[in-house]
Amino acid sequence: MGQGLWRVVRNQQLQQQYSEQCFLQRDRERGRRVGPPLADPLQQRRTPQCQVPGTDISHLLRVRRGKEEQGFIDLEMLPPELSITILSYLNATDLCLASCVWQDLGNDEYLWQGLCKSTWGHCSIYNRRLPSGFSYRKLYMELDEGSLTFNANPQEGISYFMSRGILVDHPKEIAKFIFYTRMLNWKMLRNYLDERRDVLDELVTLHNFSNQFLPNALRDFFRHIHAPEERGEYLETLITKFSHRFCACNPTLVQEVGLSPDAVYVLCYSLILLSIDLTSPHVKNKMSKREFIRNTRRAAQNISEDFVGHLYDNIYLIGHVAA
Repeated sequence: MGQGLWRVVRNQQLQQQYSEQCFLQRDRERGRRVGPPLADPLQQRRTPQCQVPGTDISHLLRVRRGKEEQGFIDLEMLPPELSITILSYLNATDLCLASCVWQDLGNDEYLWQGLCKSTWGHCSIYNRRLPSGFSYRKLYMELDEGSLTFNANPQEGISYFMSRGILVDHPKEIAKFIFYTRMLNWKMLRNYLDERRDVLDELVTLHNFSNQFLPNALRDFFRHIHAPEERGEYLETLITKFSHRFCACNPTLVQEVGLSPDAVYVLCYSLILLSIDLTSPHVKNKMSKREFIRNTRRAAQNISEDFVGHLYDNIYLIGHVAA
């Protein structure tokens, strides 16, 4: 309720400023000073009225003429949603500096709550009853500190979150935190998931590959769970888990095309090798579509040539599945 009233008062201030600017500009153009209202009602009706576009921020910027209003618009004059979007591009240090300039925003819990949830989409603490005196600004600083710690040492980072009550020590909660967070270093995350296979299992189940074409689903998978740089046991584990999850999300496709987890496993390896072949500058003789169909159907005989041909076209046009 407090935020709603704040926004109404702010919009009223913007409208009043805009109205004053419009009337001043109209009177300057007519070459007369601002005076009392016209006595003639007919003359009043002929006077053009200034229409106030309450949320037209760009138009407001064009009519701001006062010396005290030159330069960039004050973030405190913008709607909270727009302020959150702008400030979400800053790190914790810059946000502290910004809060010194815009003190009202610096003390706005609604703003810090939005910044926390837009950067760290899931934390166990979000679903608890918050104690009195809880500060989302303090939580933001702790989340930022924990993320930096994770990027240096994943185990210490997760321990930091648990010690502050931000995360519960459960694989599903950790997987959700990783899935909805955009600040974690992918190399450290890959090492952590290689060690915590229980978290990896929960992370795979968070993906929904329904009605996705196989190469696009594989790209989405590797966007959250980065593939290792070399072939090995971890890559095989990732592809195996992806194959079972893809088939579970697409039961109709499994029946119509004849896919199975084993067939998807073979196709995934074929797509990775094809991606390397077509995108690597060191490979001079690129694999043709006919060669790819022939080689793939030797390993997955139940898959139609048309389906395998569409796989080739996707890699040729879009690029690597694990880039």
